[in-house]
Amino acid sequence: MIETAATDLLVQSIVPLEVTQTEAFQYIQSDALLSASLWVNIALAGLSILLFVYMGRNVEDPRAQLIFVATLMVPLVSISSYTGLVSGLTVGFLEMPAGHALAGVGTGPDGTVFTPWGRYLTWALSTPMILIALGLLAGSNVTKLFTAVAADIGMCITGLAAALTTSSYALRWVWYVISCAFFAVVLYILLAEWAEDAEIAGTAEIFNTLKILTVVLWLGYPIVWGLGAEGLAVIQSPAVTSWAYSGFDIIAKYLFAFLLLRWVASNEGTVANMASGLGSVSRSGAAPADD
Repeated sequence: MIETAATDLLVQSIVPLEVTQTEAFQYIQSDALLSASLWVNIALAGLSILLFVYMGRNVEDPRAQLIFVATLMVPLVSISSYTGLVSGLTVGFLEMPAGHALAGVGTGPDGTVFTPWGRYLTWALSTPMILIALGLLAGSNVTKLFTAVAADIGMCITGLAAALTTSSYALRWVWYVISCAFFAVVLYILLAEWAEDAEIAGTAEIFNTLKILTVVLWLGYPIVWGLGAEGLAVIQSPAVTSWAYSGFDIIAKYLFAFLLLRWVASNEGTVANMASGLGSVSRSGAAPADD
């Protein structure tokens, strides 16, 4: 009996309100603005996949091909994730803790808050692909690439923890701060380390364009979280926050990928002339001699 009670308590902490996938799907479809924010991304992800495959049809250099594969994974992950969101598979309705502006008065069933937690899985799988593509473009070494990807995944997972914590309002913000700390590591590598590497690799012009695009848009995500229903609830409409996230995704993923792949396809020789292997370019701009 004790074990049963403990199990029931655990389930209640994870799923405080039992809402079926069908009910979640109907909730999403009943809000035309919310539904459109998801379906538009599914359509654009599908078109992007077809376009990017076509753009890379003649790319032969292995490093350029790897950039294409990493970038192609972004819309592939997105179309899978947004399908999960729109179907109700990766969304939930959470009761906010005491102290939260929407505690007991949320816009979901029984005063809960609509929480599309599947977005964090999307970001945990797609943003590392963006960083891998950028790192390859900059001619980064393995250490920097691993650090950027690891910090990025940490940022997404702790962001998920912030969204799902219902035991304490303060702890939601503790997770948020931890997530931002991981984000600061990613920003440092993008703005300082890889910018310098790109100068050496001869890809600084396109890298700086993509760097600015990425940094500006990625900064928007924690701002929307802080102002949205999951944070301070200044913006309470799930449709508005969903469109904000979807808008960022459209530009930070599909437009970013198009600009990157168009440049790589047109400058394959520059990519091919980078020293083979990550980290083999020295600060003087020359590849180190073999022992």
